[in-house]
Amino acid sequence: MAVLAACQSPEVARQEPRTMPVPPTPVATVVVPDSLRLTPVAPLAAVPDSLRRAVRALHKRLGPAAATLRPSVLERACVGYLTLRRAGRVRRAGVLAVADMDLPSSEKRLWVIDLRRAEVLEHSPVAHGRGSGHLRARRFSNTIKSACTALGFYATQDTYQGKHGLSRRLRGLDAGQNDNALRRYVVLHAADYVSRRHLQRHGQAGNSRGCPALPPDQYRAIIAAVPEGSCLLLSGPGLESKWLDGAVAAERLAARGWL
Repeated sequence: MAVLAACQSPEVARQEPRTMPVPPTPVATVVVPDSLRLTPVAPLAAVPDSLRRAVRALHKRLGPAAATLRPSVLERACVGYLTLRRAGRVRRAGVLAVADMDLPSSEKRLWVIDLRRAEVLEHSPVAHGRGSGHLRARRFSNTIKSACTALGFYATQDTYQGKHGLSRRLRGLDAGQNDNALRRYVVLHAADYVSRRHLQRHGQAGNSRGCPALPPDQYRAIIAAVPEGSCLLLSGPGLESKWLDGAVAAERLAARGWL
């Protein structure tokens, strides 16, 4: 049932013969219980009340489209976005994409948010890597050829025409956790196994080789909604990031708002 995406540039795909043996899949040590019960997300330490109130207000204004976006996940995404903006690591102001990879792949678990207007621009399913699990992503890894999803903050990069058509490159911003993204050719691209037809037939999305693959009827809009320099968080159990600095994020919000 699972369909595999190449998650590679055309050049690399031509260089590697299909008969090339695949080494055993290395995986991370964080393992999620094999059930549909979501993993609790602990509140971040040292987040000022002013920032928490702002995130709660944002979540409320996002309305029904964000009903399944857990406030604790949104808080982490916002804290990371503000900290990365302060550090100059994401250049695009006011755009935040977050995927809660703890949700099963049968659900819409990717949101693209316009922070200034408090509006959900796009909401869709998104695939996780076959090395991470089937319906539920249970393992995460940054290792090349692991076929796993790697958690953490990403900055969107340029687009190109590849094996899957229009694709957008991703740069991992968390050292040791997702910084192999460019070498692994982890990109945003379309995949038939994330289509409505596939989800209706199989009850879940298929699996990529690590890319957050998108529905064919939404991928162009999503790729356009996260221009180069935008912030993307792939959230999930075991996520750690130096960008989750509540004090720095609160200072940035007080000084510049969501810009």
